[in-house]
Amino acid sequence: MQTATFAAGCFWGIEARFSAIPGVIETAVGYMGGHTEQPEYKQVCRDTTNHAEVVQLTFDEQQIDYNQLLNAFWQMHNPTTPNRQGPDVGSQYRSAIFFHTPEQQSLAQASKAELDGSNQLPAPIITEITPSTTFWRAEEYHQKYLEKNGPGLCKL
Repeated sequence: MQTATFAAGCFWGIEARFSAIPGVIETAVGYMGGHTEQPEYKQVCRDTTNHAEVVQLTFDEQQIDYNQLLNAFWQMHNPTTPNRQGPDVGSQYRSAIFFHTPEQQSLAQASKAELDGSNQLPAPIITEITPSTTFWRAEEYHQKYLEKNGPGLCKL
């Protein structure tokens, strides 16, 4: 089992999409990349902690590899818009890959360069590729939010 962490806007939608991928064993939403210890949702939403809303997942590399997760990540959001996904605006909604190993870093950088060079997107990719830091698990009501409440509040 391996761990991967991605930020691509509202964490509810990306958690639901990653959860549906065969080989993804477990998902949790939370916060990463900021400067506040044990941040809470209201703090992160005020855009004062510099945390990104992230999904952290455990995956079985015998069923799915990291490159396949990267491909899914690129398709889930617009990686060319800084600090924004759809109507959600703020650094907490930025596009980021938080790598856990040097291999993940290399694969993420190569994947980004390949997509950026493909001319498939209308602008350059601004996605951060940065070392993972402490994962602060979000409040329980955010976990599997769309599964519990339906997709009405979030576009998938």
